[in-house]
This record gives sequence, structure tokens and C-alpha cells, in this order.
Amino acid sequence: MPIETALSLERIAETEGLIRPYIRSTPVMRVDMQDFGGAPLKVDLKLECLQHSGSFKARGAFSHLLTRQVPATGVVAASGGNHGAAVAYAASQLGVPATIFVPSVSSPAKLEKIRAYGANLVTGGERYADALAASETHVRASGALAIHAYDQVETLLGQGTLGKEIEEDVPDITTLLVAVGGGGLIGGIAAWFRGRVKIVAVESDGAPTLYEAFKAGKPVDAPAGGIAADSLAPKRVGELMFPLAQQFVQPPVLVTDDEIRAAQKTLWEGARVVAEPGGAAAFAAMLSGKYVPVRDERVCVLVCGANTAAVRFD
Repeated sequence: MPIETALSLERIAETEGLIRPYIRSTPVMRVDMQDFGGAPLKVDLKLECLQHSGSFKARGAFSHLLTRQVPATGVVAASGGNHGAAVAYAASQLGVPATIFVPSVSSPAKLEKIRAYGANLVTGGERYADALAASETHVRASGALAIHAYDQVETLLGQGTLGKEIEEDVPDITTLLVAVGGGGLIGGIAAWFRGRVKIVAVESDGAPTLYEAFKAGKPVDAPAGGIAADSLAPKRVGELMFPLAQQFVQPPVLVTDDEIRAAQKTLWEGARVVAEPGGAAAFAAMLSGKYVPVRDERVCVLVCGANTAAVRFD
């Protein structure tokens, strides 16, 4: 089945109906970039950082668990942190055993969440690809159900529900800025909008997975570094999302670590929004001036994750 058919508007809407009892409708905050030192411009922030488990990933996790047959041995996920936390959370809500494999680069805040949700946490290897290989070995030995972070239809369907929600929140949206790691989020959102709005990809320049894929005309290995490495640095973007990106996504805007840090700081100090590096990347494109809207654009920026220990109260 072509990916455009597998990710039809009807299937995304059906998935939204299934997962709706288990996820939050996250708020939209309207801000003026002038308050952050920029030019006068009203921008909508979609605060998916307030989703269960601290990121958009809960949508894809519930999509898997509510549409697939789960064996008695439970589910397995490999993750830089957010996907693992989301799968652990969804599994805890549905009474399913979960084993989560994470690399050593994962942030302590994300590991704490996974443990708190009661999953079996296995740490090893330096990058996401190492955790994925270990999880695949475990699946073969145990028969557990594998839940991929970004390159399965169910994942994309779940993340696509966020596109539907954004359109309901901001009906006159013209432009949406979305951070990219493996591409499950932007792929699902692109499947929902299908060119009806301009979707701008934003990546860390230390992990330019979609940028390199666009250059090569296919997913290829890319550097996997930068401060957002635990959420935006797989080896390459997913095979399933790439045809959607080619059709419906603008060439990526690359932001630096310093620009991401500045975006995190500004979101906290100016709006009291907590965002992890990957969650702040899309806003960094606006704050830094790397993305400059044209006249009459109605811009929405997706703040997609909040799992950070940058703000502490002890």
C-alpha cells in the first residue's frame, strides 16, 4: 500500500478517535516576537510539550497499543528518551509490560520518566542506532511487539493526529515550523495537511538528517551530534516519511546549538514554557531569524518536548 494511502486523512482521523481518551488536547499560546527582541509579529506556539510523558510521542505510542495485537511478553522500544517515555507511559495506562532500550546519550530527565512509568530500562551504546539494534535482538528472543520511534505506519498515524489538532486550533494557519529527528512527527503532520499549509522543517546543524536526505534524494546516514542529540539525532530519517517530505515539506532550516539554547532560555524567561533542546529547535529558527515569514503569514511553531532538567526546584 502506498504510504499516502496508508496515511490517509480518514485513517488519521480514525486514529485520533481511538487515542483521544488517552491523550491531552494541548494548548496554543499566542506571542509577539517583539517581546523576545524580534520584529513585531504574532506567532502561535503549539505547546505539545504539555502532552502526557512530556512530548508528542504519546500519540504514536497509543496508536500502536490500541491498533495492534500485543503479546503477553509486552512491547519493546528503542529510544533517545522521549519515545521510550511515551511507550512506557502508554503501556502503564493499558497494563502492558514494556522494555525500553536507550543509549548513553539520553538525558537523565527522560530516564527518570521511563523508570517512573514502571518499564524495564536497558541502557547501552552511544547512539539511538545502538539501542535499536539491542531492541531488535530482544524482540527476536522474546517475541515482544516492537514499536519503532518514527518509521512505522502506526507511529506516523499517531503523530498525524497532531496536525489535525493544530488545524482545529488555528484554522487560518498558513505556516507550521516543526523540528525533525527521524521524521515521524513531520511525516505524520505532512500526511494530514498534504500541502494545504507550508510546513518548514527545522534541524540541528549537528544532526541534519532530512537536510542530507534532500541532498541525496533518499534517506542517508548523517552526523548525529549537538545538544539535541537524544531527540533529533538518529542516523537517518525514516523511509516512510521521506516521500511525504519530498512532496509536502520545505527544505530544512538548520539551527546551531547556541541558537537552540537561546530559544530554550527565551521560552522560559519570556513565556514560562519549559522546552528541551529538541522541543525548542523550531522556535530557534524564528528567534534567530533563520526563518523569516513573508507578509500575512499566520505562523505556528510546534514546541514538541519538555523532558529536560534545565529547570529545577530543589
